[in-house]
Amino acid sequence: MSIFKSATLDLPEVRRIPLHIAIIMDGNGRWARKRFLPRAAGHVKGVETVRKVVRAAIEEGVEYLTLFAFSSENWRRPEREVSQLMALFSSALDKEVAKLGRNGVRLRVIGDLTRFAPELRARIQKAEEQTASATREACRLHLTIAANYGGRWDMLQAMNRLGAERVDAVGQWTEMDLEPYLSMHFAPDPDLFIRTGGEKRISNFLLWQMAYTEFYFTDLLWPEFDAQSLKEAIVSYQQRERRFGRTSEQLAGTPAE
Repeated sequence: MSIFKSATLDLPEVRRIPLHIAIIMDGNGRWARKRFLPRAAGHVKGVETVRKVVRAAIEEGVEYLTLFAFSSENWRRPEREVSQLMALFSSALDKEVAKLGRNGVRLRVIGDLTRFAPELRARIQKAEEQTASATREACRLHLTIAANYGGRWDMLQAMNRLGAERVDAVGQWTEMDLEPYLSMHFAPDPDLFIRTGGEKRISNFLLWQMAYTEFYFTDLLWPEFDAQSLKEAIVSYQQRERRFGRTSEQLAGTPAE
């Protein structure tokens, strides 16, 4: 069972700095096209941005950062681009894991990993194990990469697993019963969701978890996003009134009319 409060069942603590930020990293291909470069060059540049944003998140005091790297719908992209993305993912795991561990970052990868090649699944497992042991005593950031992930898939796989283990309680399940089976069971719901690239949708990302998340959309393409951009998103978040179903008067401690 999660140690974090559900926004639909309880009142989570509202912090000035978001405890958990989730990001759709959109715009790598368009960034490359604007520079007459192949799309693969945009994805390589996007990995550099991931490094910058991870550092910035730690500096800002964010404790959970979840990045949408590859959706279950992205298999529809050209085969060559998918192959390049898989190769880049493997290379990034090889190059970055040791650095993550040294900097107190614990890595997890969520999604349906069964479609990935055995070599990539092995790299993912090794990376998770290495960073878990390196940060057990002092974890500065929980970094989660969503790969071959979809929000509907997440809820369906959770329901199937719950049904298999709790068939005796069919018709009596609660949110708290389902929660341990969801991919993000180890983390609080995102406080802030960021999408780069100008699109204004959540694209099947963390559908269950973002019931009360604050949304921030920017026209910046992902390779253009940096520490200052993250700071601006957090400033926007700080100007929101997070009521979780209550009134403004309740938050202010004044009686309603």
